[in-house]
Amino acid sequence: MINARPNAERLLDTFVSLVRIDSPSGEEAAVRAELQPRLHALGVETRVDPTGNLLGRVPGQGEPLLLSAHMDTVPGRGIQPIVKDGVVYSDGTTILGADDKSGIAVLLEVLAALQEIEADERPALEIALSVGEEVGLLGAKGLDVDGFQATQALVLDMGGPLNAIVYAAPASDKFDAVVYGKAAHAGANPETGINAISVAAQGIAAMSLGRIDGETTANVGMIQGGTAVNVVPDRVSLRGEARSHDVTKLDAQILSMRAALETAVSVNKGARLELEIERAYTSFRLDEDAPLLKRVAAALAAMGEEPPVLQIGGGGSDANILNARGIAAVPISTGMEGVHTTAERIAVADMARCAEFVLHALDRAE
Repeated sequence: MINARPNAERLLDTFVSLVRIDSPSGEEAAVRAELQPRLHALGVETRVDPTGNLLGRVPGQGEPLLLSAHMDTVPGRGIQPIVKDGVVYSDGTTILGADDKSGIAVLLEVLAALQEIEADERPALEIALSVGEEVGLLGAKGLDVDGFQATQALVLDMGGPLNAIVYAAPASDKFDAVVYGKAAHAGANPETGINAISVAAQGIAAMSLGRIDGETTANVGMIQGGTAVNVVPDRVSLRGEARSHDVTKLDAQILSMRAALETAVSVNKGARLELEIERAYTSFRLDEDAPLLKRVAAALAAMGEEPPVLQIGGGGSDANILNARGIAAVPISTGMEGVHTTAERIAVADMARCAEFVLHALDRAE
């Protein structure tokens, strides 16, 4: 039995120091440089893979459990954390970066707690700190999973109650489109132009968006075009996505969105469409009696927590990629709230509970 417990004060110090290091997607080098010596000091053998992920291994007892988090954040610079009544906030002008610096802080605290027990009692661990998670799970997609021995993983990257376990998540397709028209003076001779914004709007209006059914959603989230109000715009770009737990439904939805744009272009003679569609990530669904879920339930029970509430998620995480690559993985809540906004916050007690959960999970291999 692992007789180790997290230290909330140490965990807070770690978290606060990490969020002060800017690491928007694509700029993770500074936080990675901070983490490598920290990990070495905690007995972790590290390496950086060609994608930029920071990987580590801790020799120990039993089959290793993989702990995963991501080093990047959504855009946010000069973050100034403020601690009030046990909760950490930003100063209100930026995000906080708890997504996912809290996951990294929890991981470091688990390692620190394990240093306080005898070396021959420590469990084996593997670590994957990814880059580019916020812009398409890029780091996870570049992981060489053949380098891992673990068959189970906890992805420390979620909010909500600790016992809310996402055991299924959707696949996602993303598209980038450019609609081309023809420029003209909007006052002098608009009839000689082709309004690319109007053409794109016709395509978007023909799409089914939002909640399509219980398993499927779709969205057009970005549109940009035009140069001036007195110029008929000759180019507009748009980005969108579809998600579903059923790949057949996903294929049908993204094809219907494509058809809507193609039809809009075809009825506006002289307009042209460029379209790229990518499968961003695949879905996963663990069996409800999967060994990893039993392990999670046992860890929660050992803490005196409520039994796990299995949930079907609507978003993607590095867990999608790990499951697709043969490592059973579920995202675990660190307690983050209001992520990607200036109202982002996290309670120190929730991070400490997450660290305690991980320690219990390490002690309960199935």
